[in-house]
Amino acid sequence: MAETLVIKILEIFSSFNSVPFGKEITVFIISLLPILELRGGLLAAGALNITPIVAYIVSIIGNILPIPFILLFLTPIFDWMKNTKMLKGIVEKLESKANKHKEKFEKGEFLALILFVGIPLPGTGAWTGALIASVMGMNRKKAMIAILIGIILASFIMMFLSYGLLNNAMYH
Repeated sequence: MAETLVIKILEIFSSFNSVPFGKEITVFIISLLPILELRGGLLAAGALNITPIVAYIVSIIGNILPIPFILLFLTPIFDWMKNTKMLKGIVEKLESKANKHKEKFEKGEFLALILFVGIPLPGTGAWTGALIASVMGMNRKKAMIAILIGIILASFIMMFLSYGLLNNAMYH
């Protein structure tokens, strides 16, 4: 699924390829997006033949940029949403889903958050990790550090896949 989305976004942003830093901007934007995040950014960077070090830096910056905002503002936004008829159900579903695993998560929350963000599986990543940390009331600084370590872990795994196995299979 991620590969298909990355290919579609690369098609949309193909006109950026001819402008200075256009490929890097594309990777940055993909890395900012929920669902695709760093994983999608690195897949795109491999497809665009961006050097690994540039791809690594751009995708990490793109992926980490929204996380402090999610950690700071998600709880107040959810509180506001709970006061609206239309959005209350959505928030309650998200909180209920997060609270189902709260006890397991709390025992080793720091390591659990690192692994959740760092192991590149569908539905995991920095955005979802920040959502879980916020809903569970995890210390923001601790959550930010765990998410950053998770992003670095995911980046090593995805660098290998994007510039190795997947890149060759997907684009050549």
